[in-house]
Amino acid sequence: MEKGKKIYEGKAKIIYETDDPEFFIQYFKDDATAFNAAKKGTIENKGVANNKISTKIFEFLKAEGIPTHFEKQLNDREMLIKRVSIVPVEVIIRNKAAGSFSRNYGVPESTPLACPVLEFCYKRDDLNDPLINEYHVRCLELATDKEMEMIEKYAFQINDLMSKFFAKLNLELIDFKLEFGRYKDEIILADEISPDTCRLWEIGTGQKLDKDRFRHDLGNVEEAYQEVLSRVTK
Repeated sequence: MEKGKKIYEGKAKIIYETDDPEFFIQYFKDDATAFNAAKKGTIENKGVANNKISTKIFEFLKAEGIPTHFEKQLNDREMLIKRVSIVPVEVIIRNKAAGSFSRNYGVPESTPLACPVLEFCYKRDDLNDPLINEYHVRCLELATDKEMEMIEKYAFQINDLMSKFFAKLNLELIDFKLEFGRYKDEIILADEISPDTCRLWEIGTGQKLDKDRFRHDLGNVEEAYQEVLSRVTK
């Protein structure tokens, strides 16, 4: 399949057209950003790690009945994906307090939550991705009620599946971000699932093996991504 022109470049990925109107190519970059791009840098081979980690997790979720945009891995940095229209609502699920949840609600980091917390953010970098609820979604016409019902259903299913998946690798899924897209008449999982989009702490030690190492200058950033890759792919 031939790669065509670049149609979108985000903070971590580039999307290219292909000679098949049904598919895009998603390229993973080494660029790293935090705090809505207020902090920028590079994590060596992050794109390779995230492509391979996302591939394994998409394959796992697909086998468990979750529809995704993933088609196949093409090379170290690229995957073939279905051509979706991204729903401009970022979905966050939290299992323990961390990051903005701790800051906003005064809950100490690592506090177990009484139940998983589902949050929605308006996917607008220029507005700093503000928190929204179903009423915002409806009045801004970001998605239909039926689409949001499917997104919520999939989000909780994915949380259950990925929590068990990572637990087998001695990793705790603290929280994570998802994006969904419209494909024909379906809502399907899109974007990526990686240490860029998940907080992953080693069970027993609490060692952080995700982008928080970059956000908070904890060191050993590349090593953390490679450690997750080695566990996911072994």
